[in-house]
Amino acid sequence: MVLVMSDTLTDKQAEFNDAMERYDRLRWIRWTSKLASFFNVALQLTLAALVLPISIGWAWQLAVLVVAYFVADLVNGWVHLYMDCSDTYRSMTGPFFAAFHLHHRTPRYRRRSLPLVYFEESGAKLWLVVVQLLMVAGLCLHLVSGVFAYFVLYFAVLSSVAEVSHYLCHTPQTRVGQLLARMGLLLSARYHARHHREDNVQYAFLNGMSDPLLNLLAQRFYTGYKTTTDTHYARYAGPETQNRG
Repeated sequence: MVLVMSDTLTDKQAEFNDAMERYDRLRWIRWTSKLASFFNVALQLTLAALVLPISIGWAWQLAVLVVAYFVADLVNGWVHLYMDCSDTYRSMTGPFFAAFHLHHRTPRYRRRSLPLVYFEESGAKLWLVVVQLLMVAGLCLHLVSGVFAYFVLYFAVLSSVAEVSHYLCHTPQTRVGQLLARMGLLLSARYHARHHREDNVQYAFLNGMSDPLLNLLAQRFYTGYKTTTDTHYARYAGPETQNRG
């Protein structure tokens, strides 16, 4: 049994290294993230231009914003959970999984301006490009109501803000970041540290309000990453590639 487990781990580590070799070698992988960054931000601006002229009243605005905050925290947290635990390195998406896993060995991120973080880290969200394209099409075809249109706009923007929130947890805390964390709008570094210190908990990274639900999903359907995907990059000697997770 020990030999089988050892062989399985060795195989996974070899698959991980192969996936990272593809990540570094294949240009289309790099361009996929760059294009996703561009389209996500461009579509957010397009949605804003289409949606903001629509009036739904301040009460609806507030209600939609609160719901969008929770859903953005939940969806982005679940994507984080899924990526942390995925190890199909031989698949077409394998290089993205492997590169994502490296964030767990990087406690401190390089300093960047927050607008740049917002733009660059939006490239991790290929699924958000699809969501926004569908919404733009729905608005242009007059198939979407004002309330739902505002929800998708807020959800899209907050999904990118979640990346900024997570980045702030891995860099020296600014006064603004600390204030927003105390207000409950973004994560605090102390709160997020539990995700890295323990296993299979607190995957949300906008402000953490959906973590009770995410923790239940993680315990029910996933085994965590510390004894699985975290062990797969032990033999990888290449550079860090990104700061997500």
